Amino acid sequence: MLDAPSRPSARELLSLPSLAPLVPMLYVAWTDGELTGDELRALGAAARSQPWLDLKSSSILALWVDPLRPPPPRELAIVREHIRATAEKLASSQQQNLAELGVQLAQTLAGEAPLSIPAAELGKALASLEATLGVDGKEAVRSLVPKASRVPRAEPRSHAASFDPAAMNAVLERTYADVRQRVRGWLEDADFRYKEGLSTTAYRDQVFDWLKHLANDGLGQLAFPKGREGGGDLGAFIAAFETMAFFDLSLVIKAGVHFGLFGSSILFLGTKRHHQQYLPKVASFDLPGCFAMSELGHGSNVRDCETVAIYDAATGEFVLHTPSETARKEWIGNAARHARIATVFAQLEVGGERLGVHALLVPLRDEHGKVLPGIRIEDCGEKMGLNGVDNGRLWFDHVRVPRDNLLDRYGQVTEAGEYTSSITGDSKRFFTMLGALVAGRVSVACASLSAAKSALTIAVRYGDLRRQFGPQGAPEVRLLDHQSHQLRLLPLVAKAYAVDFALEYLVDRYVHRTEDDAREVEALAAGLKAYASWNATATIQECREACGGQGYLTANRFAALKADTDVFTTFEGDNTVLMQLVAKGLLTGYRQRFEDDRVFAVLRLIVDQATTVITDRNPIAGRRTDTDHLRDSDFQLRALRFREEALLASVSKRIRKRLTAGVEAFEAFNQVQAHLLALAHASVERIVLEQFLRGVAEVKDEALKPVLGRLADLFGLSCLESASGWFLEHSWLTAPKAQAIRKERVKLCEELRSDAVGLVDAFGIPDTLLAAPIGLGRLAPGGERFDDTAADSARAGPADSRAS
Repeated sequence: MLDAPSRPSARELLSLPSLAPLVPMLYVAWTDGELTGDELRALGAAARSQPWLDLKSSSILALWVDPLRPPPPRELAIVREHIRATAEKLASSQQQNLAELGVQLAQTLAGEAPLSIPAAELGKALASLEATLGVDGKEAVRSLVPKASRVPRAEPRSHAASFDPAAMNAVLERTYADVRQRVRGWLEDADFRYKEGLSTTAYRDQVFDWLKHLANDGLGQLAFPKGREGGGDLGAFIAAFETMAFFDLSLVIKAGVHFGLFGSSILFLGTKRHHQQYLPKVASFDLPGCFAMSELGHGSNVRDCETVAIYDAATGEFVLHTPSETARKEWIGNAARHARIATVFAQLEVGGERLGVHALLVPLRDEHGKVLPGIRIEDCGEKMGLNGVDNGRLWFDHVRVPRDNLLDRYGQVTEAGEYTSSITGDSKRFFTMLGALVAGRVSVACASLSAAKSALTIAVRYGDLRRQFGPQGAPEVRLLDHQSHQLRLLPLVAKAYAVDFALEYLVDRYVHRTEDDAREVEALAAGLKAYASWNATATIQECREACGGQGYLTANRFAALKADTDVFTTFEGDNTVLMQLVAKGLLTGYRQRFEDDRVFAVLRLIVDQATTVITDRNPIAGRRTDTDHLRDSDFQLRALRFREEALLASVSKRIRKRLTAGVEAFEAFNQVQAHLLALAHASVERIVLEQFLRGVAEVKDEALKPVLGRLADLFGLSCLESASGWFLEHSWLTAPKAQAIRKERVKLCEELRSDAVGLVDAFGIPDTLLAAPIGLGRLAPGGERFDDTAADSARAGPADSRAS
């Protein structure tokens, strides 16, 4: 039996001029990985039928396309390098397919000698063979000749924005712009730089020094101005707090505890004598304070806290005591190390009568930092984040404080032990007191937004710089040019803008609140704090993932942003509990709509619902999927209002049904909690879209309107898509319309792509505060820029990886 002839080596293949035009196709045929044995044989038969091949060339070709004897990787590597080396000699590098490359390689190798077949005829024959091969010739050429097809390295910014980012920043910072700029100026000081690797003690001391620095610059005077300590501009302080949140969040929270919680408790719960005695020292940070409300056993349920403050008429003092372990004050910021005094919430007892929760000022340490008698303080220990804040636990062992230390704006105790209050009823007085302290929730909501903006700025800038994947053989494309990457980040950018407008509305409502709307403002703050902090958690995580391994580096700040903001969802009230507060407020308002003018309210509700049905559920409107309709802000807003009203009516009926059946009120609400949370979310989301649209309508700069309009549409349609299941269940959306909404979001992201970097630049975060190298056009702390060409040469295409 005769042995089968051995397959010729790559050197033999390349030594025959008549095979030169076919060499690129032979290489691709073996490295493509998709051709079957029959397809290889068909290619070989077609190639061997070419008239310019002699017998030897035809024989070698037959052996090179034998599917039973594939060439080893080292032989294919020789062929690849031969093609690339020959291509270096080409005067032109514009081959559009393998046929053109084959002709040019044959001409190059022939030199001055004529080809055995005219170039045009050869090209036509090769094109026929390429069709038999069935590959994308253009990509194959780029894979084979990467240097010839490479484009020059792009600048870091791939697109110029359609608007002026500075003008957009002026819109976002249209309130308290001077304050925001002043805070940026303070933080530009060289002392305000991130310091990695500090011990917990050193980190806490650094944060303390930073806050003292800011107090000397004038931070405290924003909230408690000299000479009018009782009438500071809290809106200005919140703007400062929001801007500070672009920097270290431990500093922000420590400032919030001292100025926002401790200082505000004196401002709102105290009277003139408290303001004059304490607020100047609070403003200067000469009297560091803390806010002792939460207890181990009761958490958000402040009304049932156990700490007691019993009035001793014989001495004119209050005696504070921690009666059990569950009554200890827990998670008290500034308590473990720095606070010298605390606002303590306790059950007030006068003459043997319990009068509900009140606030008292209780000294903790002397001026040298020594803990006072009767006070026990314990450090909470290391946390997931915010370790620059010294959270502690507090116990009181019959600690005595003067009668004047009662913050008595809403309830007074005379020297003889007589209690008086202008507010009748413990419950109403309690909620009035808490409503006065809603600044904490407003501030946390604003800080959450700033953290989300920081994450988005880093991720979007990096996505515009970093390249990955792309057409075979061509330079990789920027991450933000990938549709999936746009869908990950751009809806979150739109949401950040939406939340920005909504929080401006909240701050305005808070600053100008009255007794009549105080409860409404409290519910608004609760809902938006929950919405903004949940959004920050989700945004930071998505941005971290969108930055891949670079996002996992400490230097690029996602670790700190994730860790430091995670507590925001339970800080200043657990978000789930706060959303229940929102829902109960909606139910109260729903009931009052009928009780105030029953007939009119019912008729109005029927008309509103009928209008929605006629407008959006009729067969014609229900089938509309055109862009003009889907991008109609009235359509989007009607949808969110319909969802809110439907959920409100539904949950009201469920509760009424249970109450009528004899179920106790607590249990009735407990059985519909999931429904209550859905209602609260629907209401808050409607408010956010409503305020976004209102804010956009008020923008004067016409050059900004188009991009803001697209952002509003993207946010509105994202709300509808995320709730599409509910809308489909309630026949408000049809399946084709839900699909059209999803496609419209894709189009909007594509339209916003060129404005992405400009939109995050408009957040106005200084580079010194952003600090993440990948957000500044660098990959590593050392300052190396990402090099597109290096990535191209490092990337191995499918053909290259199989040939190595």
